[in-house]
Amino acid sequence: MIFAAHQPQYLPWLGFFDKLERCDVFVFLNNVQYKHREFQNRNRIRTKDGTMWLTVPVHAEQGQLIRDVLIDNTRAWGEEHLKSLKAWYGRAPFFGEKIKFFESLYAESWEKLIDLNVATIRFFCKEFDITTRTVFESELNITGTGTQRIANIGRALQADTYLSGAGGRDYLDEGLLKEAGRRLVYQDYAHPRTAQLFMASDEDFVPSLSAVDLLFNSGPESSAILKGGGEPHV
Repeated sequence: MIFAAHQPQYLPWLGFFDKLERCDVFVFLNNVQYKHREFQNRNRIRTKDGTMWLTVPVHAEQGQLIRDVLIDNTRAWGEEHLKSLKAWYGRAPFFGEKIKFFESLYAESWEKLIDLNVATIRFFCKEFDITTRTVFESELNITGTGTQRIANIGRALQADTYLSGAGGRDYLDEGLLKEAGRRLVYQDYAHPRTAQLFMASDEDFVPSLSAVDLLFNSGPESSAILKGGGEPHV
């Protein structure tokens, strides 16, 4: 059984969903420290001038766990994000059909960042026909740090193979995982070229945006496009 683990991100890019689709169990790492200026509270969308960030303002102290991070609702961030989506994707082929979810999403009053992120991730999984089982790390009573933490997650799930992002080559202790009886494979996701607005030529394509870009532009073809982006490598 293959497992993967990652911090829940806000409106993730396609590589996040590729990893989720290629495993049997995906673990939301909600017991790890929140990292500032990464993708846990923000992501990029396409504009006529390039890209822009959609950022969820948060109250996050140093060392705080992701599951405890609160959203700063003194700002009308949801209204701002919805306005930006409408401004830059209003002419996309499937905008009218898909924007309804985001109107409902931003109409809600979200208290915790993790709840918002998981809600968007589950929406995209449905749109991309991803049926992988998901669990929260906190449900597994995991201890340890770094690679040992990953090995312990594998043991709790009785999974024999860990699917890591390509960046794991820089920090994972491969020997420790092998000793723990966990096979290690790395994700190798090649972002597909997809239809985008504001493209005068192929050179104008911008990869690694939020998955909203694919969904608004490709609609029912999104799942097949996402799943054509590469295979895991040992």
